[in-house]
Amino acid sequence: QLHLVESGGGLVQPGGSLRLSCAASGFTLDYYDIGWFRQAPGKEREGVSCISSSVGRTIFADSVKGRFTISRDNAKNTVYLQMNSLKPEDTAVYYCAAVSGYVCYLIPGAYDYWGQGTQVTVSS
Repeated sequence: QLHLVESGGGLVQPGGSLRLSCAASGFTLDYYDIGWFRQAPGKEREGVSCISSSVGRTIFADSVKGRFTISRDNAKNTVYLQMNSLKPEDTAVYYCAAVSGYVCYLIPGAYDYWGQGTQVTVSS
């Protein structure tokens, strides 16, 4: 069975950093596009970043460009989201998701497998 598990969330002050991990089990991430999404209370789930399976093409939402980076370590079957210069508006539950493909999209409906999420709170 395919599983995704997020970790690395927590409470951080504005301007701080966190690194989220998305670990896969039951399948090999090499052949999957991986997306990071977030959902704040009362808001719709939104795409943050994604990385494609083939050439590792990356996409970032405008709200996080220049602050977040995404990377994958196929040997560890894990994808990372490095979040720097965090702002209070980045507070949300962050989810990773996977879909078999070659080009990733920041569209939640395009993904087949989802983790349970990890809470990120940015507050002083």
